[in-house]
Amino acid sequence: MQTIPVMIPWLGEEEAAAAAEAVRSGWVAQGPRVAEFERAFAEHLGVPHAVAVSSCTTALHLAMVGAGVGPGDEVVVPSLSFIATANAVTYVGGTPVFADVDAATGNLTPETVAPLLTERTRAVVVVDQGGVPVDLDAIRALVEPRGITVVEDAACAAGSTYRGRPAGATAEIAAYSFHPRKLLTTGEGGMVTCQDGELAARLRRLREHGMSVSAADRHASAGGGASLVETYDEIGFNHRMTDIQAAVGLVQLGKLPAMVARRRELAARYRELLGDLASGLVAEPEHGTGNFQSCWLLLPEGAPERTEVLAGLAQRGVSARRGIMAAHLELPYKGSARVPLPATELLTERSLVLPLYHSLTEEQQDRVVRALRESLG
Repeated sequence: MQTIPVMIPWLGEEEAAAAAEAVRSGWVAQGPRVAEFERAFAEHLGVPHAVAVSSCTTALHLAMVGAGVGPGDEVVVPSLSFIATANAVTYVGGTPVFADVDAATGNLTPETVAPLLTERTRAVVVVDQGGVPVDLDAIRALVEPRGITVVEDAACAAGSTYRGRPAGATAEIAAYSFHPRKLLTTGEGGMVTCQDGELAARLRRLREHGMSVSAADRHASAGGGASLVETYDEIGFNHRMTDIQAAVGLVQLGKLPAMVARRRELAARYRELLGDLASGLVAEPEHGTGNFQSCWLLLPEGAPERTEVLAGLAQRGVSARRGIMAAHLELPYKGSARVPLPATELLTERSLVLPLYHSLTEEQQDRVVRALRESLG
């Protein structure tokens, strides 16, 4: 019996051809395709600026630098997120302060953020967990009057919507992931979007060692760049995306609406098939629509331990995963939580992610639900 994987990226001949064309062009580092991908992604979101980078982790790193976070500053983040969300704060010398989340959506709320704000709070990082759009306006209304910047970690949210616009489009700074577990993938890769042109220009320099003139501009200039001598006015990083990745991303961006439609269709069918278990499925908020990057299920009270359920699924040919991690339970941050995080700990200990991808068939979905019920006993 063939195992049903938890995720398969939707990649095909079109992406392969685009990558091959980039290779044949001889321009495989950051170049014209990266610039084209940035323009297309910004147009898709309806934002003025998009800066392509090597991963969402590097996007978050640049976002922290752009927000002015440094030693002595505190940044409120959800513990319920991939550890990169907290790590990006640590990279710049800040202190991640862990907030609890809403148990239904997995997202921060004003009520979970407010008790953690101090005079040292420089920023709040909100996460569109599993593609579920956070209520950004509510968080901004709470913290911006205090001079606190809100950064949206939209790693999972390409294709989700918030108040009728793409998730992340209204954020001052947002970060996206193109990892294979996400809908839109470039293998590895990420994007920073922002509203401010000066900030975008600075982030472009910082992603390329702080160069005042990019390598692409030098190579494209008359005379091979002899007249363009770069300077380095601040310490930068190597966070660049390659043209090969961008070529794949351009194809993927065109497929994004179909990806979202299919995943929402499959998620709705899961809800129907699960019946009495459906109350544990991730909820969709009134203020937006999710892309179902992850379709997680909170196990009901009285169910076997999650490890037992996952083992039962595996024995029946279904690959599932534990729910979203809690950073404050991992060794680098263990013991640092300042307040109880009951919803976070419930979700990270009792939820699992069901298989969901574009090519998942109804027959396979039926198998998943049957295997889940048998594993729950």
